[in-house]
Amino acid sequence: MSDPPREQKTYVITGGSDGIGLECASQIAAGEPDCRIVLVGRNPGRTASAVGRIRAESPRSRVDSLLCDFADQAAVRRLAEDLLRTCGRIDVLVNNAGTVFARRTLTADGIEATFAVNHLAGFLLTELLLERIRESAPARIVFTSSVGHFTGTLDLDDVGFEHGYSIMRAYSRAKLANVLTARHLAERLEGTGVTVTSLHPGTIATNIWSGAPWFARPVLALMKRRMESPETGGSRLAYLASSPELEGHTGGYYDRNRLRDPSDLARNDELGRRLYDLSTRLVGLSRGV
Repeated sequence: MSDPPREQKTYVITGGSDGIGLECASQIAAGEPDCRIVLVGRNPGRTASAVGRIRAESPRSRVDSLLCDFADQAAVRRLAEDLLRTCGRIDVLVNNAGTVFARRTLTADGIEATFAVNHLAGFLLTELLLERIRESAPARIVFTSSVGHFTGTLDLDDVGFEHGYSIMRAYSRAKLANVLTARHLAERLEGTGVTVTSLHPGTIATNIWSGAPWFARPVLALMKRRMESPETGGSRLAYLASSPELEGHTGGYYDRNRLRDPSDLARNDELGRRLYDLSTRLVGLSRGV
C-alpha cells in the first residue's frame, strides 16, 4: 500500500506584507511552486497586495494571508488559533515581523513596544504553534535578528528601559533576545527534527525605520542609498527557510548566508534560559518542554 499523499508544504511568514518578508515569500514560491505560503501582515491593503503579487508570480502556489497586530498579545493568540485551524502542517515558521519606536511606548499589555513586537510576539507565536511544527518535522523556525544585537544589552530587571530608553538601545536589545531565543529553542528541540536559526539579513532599505525620530530621517535617507535591496535581504531569509544545504543545521546565527559567532552575550546559555523564563511570564504561558 502506498503512503498517503503528503500535505502541501507550508511556510508561515510574519512581516510578510512588504520588505524582506515579502521578498522571501516571493523567492520561496518561485523555487517551490507547489508550496503553500501564509503571509501575516498588519496592514490589510498591503497584505492583500502582497498576496496578489505572489499569486501572479507563482500561480501554482497556494497563497493565503492573515492579519495581526504584533503589539497585542491577544491578537497573536488569535493568529495562532487561526493558523492551527487552517494549517494541517507548518513546515517553516519565519518570525520576521518587527518595528521601532522613537519614544518609549507601552503596549496594551503594559510592555515596552519594541521588545513586545520584535521579541515577545514571535516568542509567543512560536510557543503556541510548537506542537504543530514538531508534528510537521522535518521543520524549521527562523528568527530575523540583526547585527545590531552585538551592541545589545539585557537587564532582565528592566527589559523595557524604564530608565535610559533610546530607539537603538531598545532595538538592539530585542534583536539580542531573538538570537538568545533561537539558541535556547534549538537546544530544547534537539532530536525532534525541528531546527532553529537566526540571521542578520543585511542593512536593508525597508520601511522599518519609518518610526525613527524626525531628526534622524535625513541621515537614514542618505544611508538608504548605500543599503542593500529588500530582494537581497529576502534571499538570505529564504536561504535559512528553504535551502537544502541547511537541512539538520540548528542553533546557528547567519550573516550573508554564512554561519557566524554571535555576540558573547548572545552565547550566554544561562542568560538565554533566564530570558526564556521571563518571556513565558510576560506572555502568560507556563514553562514548556
